[in-house]
Amino acid sequence: MTAPTTLCPACGTTSAGNFCSGCGASLAGRACSACQARLSPQARFCHRCGHAAPLSPPPPSPPRTKGRERTAWLVAGGLCVLLLGAIVVKVTGGVSAAATPDMANPGGGGAPGGGDGAAPAGPAPDISQMTPRERFDRLFNRIMQAAEQGDTVQVQRFLPMALGAYSQLDSPDVDARYHAAVLRLQGGDAPSALALADTILAAVPTHLFGYVVRGEAAALTHDAAGGAKARREFLAHYQAEMKANRAEYLEHQRAVDEFRKEAAQGAR
Repeated sequence: MTAPTTLCPACGTTSAGNFCSGCGASLAGRACSACQARLSPQARFCHRCGHAAPLSPPPPSPPRTKGRERTAWLVAGGLCVLLLGAIVVKVTGGVSAAATPDMANPGGGGAPGGGDGAAPAGPAPDISQMTPRERFDRLFNRIMQAAEQGDTVQVQRFLPMALGAYSQLDSPDVDARYHAAVLRLQGGDAPSALALADTILAAVPTHLFGYVVRGEAAALTHDAAGGAKARREFLAHYQAEMKANRAEYLEHQRAVDEFRKEAAQGAR
């Protein structure tokens, strides 16, 4: 059964129910306030007693769901814009402000007491384009420079990178093994440094670097007997080894000289 329709007195839309589908005005019947006669929605006076008809109740307020949804989307959009702007500022500002580590310092004198020259200022080279040995040498020098300056943060930052570069070397020579041993000592890993000292002495049984590393590892672990033995063996082979004019001794002259001085004092 079809519901009866009524012509809206406010906007003229034909609608069914209690409210107009066009404007929302009430379509319900009204009663005369004087004689209680039923009045049509559009009646302005009572047809029975002539009394003025009461005004139609105002149409219900339209739902504000869409308005609230639109406001919510505008707020969400504004927050997204602010968040995106903060990310852009953080990324661009952080990259430009961050200090680029300088791994371009020349020379190899990075052992304890080695290398006097300061690294030149400027951006670091792209070590990804270097050979494993070039990467290892640059990182070693960077770590030694930071260690001499007491910058333990930089030492810990670059130490894993340098050891990773060393592990990629196909056939490390005595000098590279010595550098790796010094890095292990910087990281407090005396057993690994001693293992590298053994490989140095296996390659060259009288090489001074083997005794230097053993002596430094003994000092790190408070091994007095091991340190004394390393110093004695160093002194026993010092003269013959220095006559060999090995390039690595010249490169790390200060380290060799300082260990010799300690060994001589301990022998007295």
